[in-house]
Amino acid sequence: MPTIKLTRPKLDAGEKIYFGALFKGFFLTMTHAIKSLRGKSAGAKSLASSGLGVTMQFPEQRWDDHMPEYYRGAPTLVTDEQGRERCVSCQLCEFICPPKAIKINPGEIPSDDPWAKVEKRPKEFEIDMIRCIYCGMCEEVCPEQAIYLRKDYLITGTNRKDMVHDKDKLYEIGGVRVGLVNKWNELK
Repeated sequence: MPTIKLTRPKLDAGEKIYFGALFKGFFLTMTHAIKSLRGKSAGAKSLASSGLGVTMQFPEQRWDDHMPEYYRGAPTLVTDEQGRERCVSCQLCEFICPPKAIKINPGEIPSDDPWAKVEKRPKEFEIDMIRCIYCGMCEEVCPEQAIYLRKDYLITGTNRKDMVHDKDKLYEIGGVRVGLVNKWNELK
């Protein structure tokens, strides 16, 4: 196969010193600066900004009304309408988690429990919110729809221990999810 040698186009004197490009960039920057000072920035009205640019003033203004439909927030565990745990400790979420933020210790359900049809449930379930990258893979892989990403962006803690959510904390912030739960299905 023959090699094709390409020649660069010749630049004139103005293009060699980038004067035209510098002038265009300066003009564009000044146009945006003047528009933002006049309160006419693109997107400023839809974000209810303070008037100076499109920056939202966080403590006073929240993203709640402007949250995109595709936003992925904090992962949580949910129960069904009858308060039963949806998680069956299959550990798929733990295995698929890229940063290994999920740790599950499975436990058996006692035989005298009315829901003993299911083999196991999590004895311990922890998600390290510092390690979590909010990718949503745990939600996608869950066969029982037990883990969901909430539209929650205010996850705070004063130390690392506060940022590791245990099973009780995950159920507290997750709440109840209405709908079919595969493990309680009579066909299994």
